[in-house]
Formats: sequence, structure tokens, C-alpha cells
Amino acid sequence: MARQTVVLGAGMVGVCIAWHLRQRGHEVTLVDRLQPGRETSFGNAGIIQREAVRPYPFPRDAKTLLSVLPNRRIDIRYRPSGMVNAVFPLLRYWMNSAPKAYQKIVPEYASLIQLSLKTHGPMIDAAGADHLVRRQGWLELYRTANKLAARIKDAEEARNLYGVQFEQLDRAALLEKEPSLSDSIIGAIHWLDPWTVADPGALVAAYANAFSQDGGRILQADIESVQQMGERWQVTTACEVIEADDVVVALGPWAGNWLKSLGYHFPTFVKRGYHMHYATQAPAKLNYWLMDAEVGYLLAPMNAGVRLTTGAQLDRLEALADAKQLDAAEKVARHVFPLGERRDAVPWKGARPCLPDMKPVIGPAPRHPGLWLAFGHGHQGFTLGPATGHLLADMMEGKETAIDMAPFRADRF
Repeated sequence: MARQTVVLGAGMVGVCIAWHLRQRGHEVTLVDRLQPGRETSFGNAGIIQREAVRPYPFPRDAKTLLSVLPNRRIDIRYRPSGMVNAVFPLLRYWMNSAPKAYQKIVPEYASLIQLSLKTHGPMIDAAGADHLVRRQGWLELYRTANKLAARIKDAEEARNLYGVQFEQLDRAALLEKEPSLSDSIIGAIHWLDPWTVADPGALVAAYANAFSQDGGRILQADIESVQQMGERWQVTTACEVIEADDVVVALGPWAGNWLKSLGYHFPTFVKRGYHMHYATQAPAKLNYWLMDAEVGYLLAPMNAGVRLTTGAQLDRLEALADAKQLDAAEKVARHVFPLGERRDAVPWKGARPCLPDMKPVIGPAPRHPGLWLAFGHGHQGFTLGPATGHLLADMMEGKETAIDMAPFRADRF
């Protein structure tokens, strides 16, 4: 008899786990309060970031830290209450960003990133979603020559160590790709490996539909409790009670709070973010995904319009929205590219699920047989969902994994 599995959370990570398990013959129910891909996975920048072999460290130099304090930067903002709420995880994050610790984390993190394209590919094919995907990379824009030169050195190291491919673009080469950019941009890095997605939520939904078409079950309902009942599990939802051999917690930014009821206290915190869609001023057209690297926002030509996504806001998960960061980013972006009117009634708000060593938890829960964990992917849940699904399915079946999973074990905290 096939093993029965309940996957909690229908974002990119949860959907991909469910898909991989169903491919292997498991009876799988995917549970979420919303339809697949409508929470965190809906609002991101839509890049499958094969080049992102280094996670985002906490700034440690005094100049950067002092520049953050006035709380006016576009790439990072905070609310004091949110900082207080996450003070201990943030302190550990800062410590793990020290050079010695960070140098150990990078190759572990990169081992996951290197699986991103090869694991998305089969799922895109199975979902018939190739129309959503562009394989032309994205552009990282610079305003000053010295910062571009420093970033080129990083890119060369990433190419030597992890096979990342890129091209350096001067002003003339950049204008061939994006003729409508302002004179403030003097050059760019063209990351060649990544794939971009014109509707991130639609890609997750397509993956979920492929799972459903293959016999998987999707239940849209609030999750009320998760309990171990002997050697099996019981998941109580607002609609029904489900019994299973295995439960997978893939609840993104909500995972930490949910797991407290089972006695686990992970040092989770969130980096919130916002987006807004815009028209363009004719005849301008945005051809590539663009990151204004020295300011800290991204423009993406999506189906709904040009999506502007902000940097990080350190705050509590459920705190009220604060559009000041988005407004500040929009003001700068309008001087870089001719954006038109806003297309959304209100800004979208979401939260990136983070852990202080910048790596997700992927694997078995330490004290509960049949409970599996997959959360804490930070900025890269959209990129790493299929890789996580493949790796966790291997672990659940006792098979050898493509990479060493020890750096992502749950008992490291």
C-alpha cells in the first residue's frame, strides 16, 4: 500500500514536495488555506537564480550599519518592534555573516542553488508551463565604476568555483538590450544562467495542477492542529480530519510558529517585501529583469505589467503594511526607467522565511518519526522549491541524495 503523506503549505516549496512524492507513488494531500501559489510565492521577483550561490549576509561594516540606522534606505528598512521581536535570531545572523563563518556557509548553500535549473526543468515540462519562462538571464545595473568592478570580481570567483556564467556590459552594450535606461546607469552584469518567470504565482499553480492531474489531492482549508497518533499522524483542518503516515511542514514564514506546538523552537524571522505593477510610458519597453544594485529594488516585465519589488523590511510577520519603502523605490525607479501609472489598487505584501545561518531546514524532525521539515529558504524559495522536493523525497524514501544534506538538518539549532 502506498504511503499516505500530507504536505502542509502550497507555496513553491510545498507544491514541489507534493509533486515529487506523487511522482514516486505516494498518496499525497496538499493543504493550504489559499489556492497554490497565492502567498509568498506569488509576490517575488520571478527569477530562478542559478547565479545566487552566495546567500545574503548581514552587513557588518560600520559605514553600512550606520547608513541603515536612519531607516531611509531602499534596500533595507526596519521597525523597532520587529527588531526587538527577532533580536536573538538577528544577532546569530550577524555572527554567521562574519567572514570565517560565512565562508563555510557559501559552498553548502551553493550546493542547493546548483540544482535549481535541472530540477525546475522537468517540472516546467510536466506542467506545460514553458510559455511562462524566459531563458535570457537578467541584468544587474550599476551607477559607479568601482562598485561594478568589485562585483565583477565576485562574479569571476563564482564562475571559477560554481560555474556561474555572466557577461560584463558597458554603457553601449547595455543600451542595446535596454534602450530606455537613464544616463545614471553606466554598466551592468548580465547573469546568463538564470531563468525568469512572467507570472510566479501562475508557475506554482501550474506545478500544482500537474500534481493534481497525476492523482494528487489539493485541499483548501485552514489547518487547525497536527498531532502524532501512535505511528501515524492526524491533521485536523476546518473541513476534515486527515490521517497519514507522514506529514511535511512546508509553511514558509509560518512554519516556526506552527512547530512550537510540537515542541520545536526554531530561530525563525522574516524579511518582508512589497511589490507593485506599473504600465510603461510609450514607446518604452522593458526587455529584461533589472536590479538597481546600488539602490536595492528590482524591475521585472511580467504579464501584469512591470513589477517593482522592494528590498527587505525587518518586521513582525503579521504587522500592518508600510508602503514607504515601496514609495521610495518607485521614486528612484522612475528616474531609471519610464514607468507609467500604477496598475494595482494596493501594494502586495509578503514575507521571506529566514533562519540565522542563511540555509533552510530540509529533512526529518529530530524527535518525531514521520514528521518532515522544509522551510527557511529566505530569498530563494522560488528558486529552490523543485530541488527541495527532489531531495526531501529521496530522504523520505531512504535513498542517497544528490548532495550532502547534513548542513540543512533540523537539529543544527
